[in-house]
Amino acid sequence: MDRAQLAEFLRHRREALHPEDVGLSRGPRRRTPGLRREEVAQLAGISTDYLNRLEQARGPQPSPQVLGALARALRLGADERDHLFRLAGHPAPERGAGSTHVSPALLRILDRLPDTPAQVMSELGETLAQTASAKVLLGDNDARQGLERITVYRWFTDPASRDVYVAEDHPQHARVFVAELREASVRPGSRAGEVVRELLQLSPEFAALWNEHDVAAKHPRTKRLQHPEVGVMTLDCQTLLDTDTGQRLLVFTAAPGSADADKLAMLAVIGTQSFAAS
Repeated sequence: MDRAQLAEFLRHRREALHPEDVGLSRGPRRRTPGLRREEVAQLAGISTDYLNRLEQARGPQPSPQVLGALARALRLGADERDHLFRLAGHPAPERGAGSTHVSPALLRILDRLPDTPAQVMSELGETLAQTASAKVLLGDNDARQGLERITVYRWFTDPASRDVYVAEDHPQHARVFVAELREASVRPGSRAGEVVRELLQLSPEFAALWNEHDVAAKHPRTKRLQHPEVGVMTLDCQTLLDTDTGQRLLVFTAAPGSADADKLAMLAVIGTQSFAAS
């Protein structure tokens, strides 16, 4: 680990960003060049003190998870992300299919959807980035670690994860999640095999569905979701596919002027309040 070079690289990339680059507003009294440390720390889900120590070349070796979060917060491209990992003494992550690094272009799209539930998912169903509204509607997955970041794993190991969907639709979603996992399991470099082995041991329900060998089930474009404060919503889910990585950008919308659109607007307010309080 090259602490001095890592510190310099982090400072340089932070100072090269503008608030608008990461979806933040520029305050009237801003004098700091680039982003403030606390802004980057919040975007990466780490403490400001920890980032401060890294930038002063006196912090511990950051984990790959922290480095991935910093790469997203600093909007690093693939080459810059690889350089960051090597400076920290870790091998560069794999590229292409199966990569969990979200491109700056996809993150810029998210930044322009602050009041819309939207999130980037890996081909295995791991949540990689979310808007504030998506966190309110679908759950905040930033703090999750390991297999718990993967939707299908949570579905069969954490009953509360199903609460976002209307109960009558649970069987359909379960079949779709298993079918998607089976499809991912034959892709080179996928972690799907690890997920399958764990779920076969933990969930008889998963094992029964897995043994049906279904690969044709697909999510409906229109989904019924629910939230404890605004109730049930019927939302359209549009998917943008990144053909280089297999990552998907999911965007949830409602027809303008509808009751569902009003509920989404309420979610945006709830998300803003939650973000400000954190």
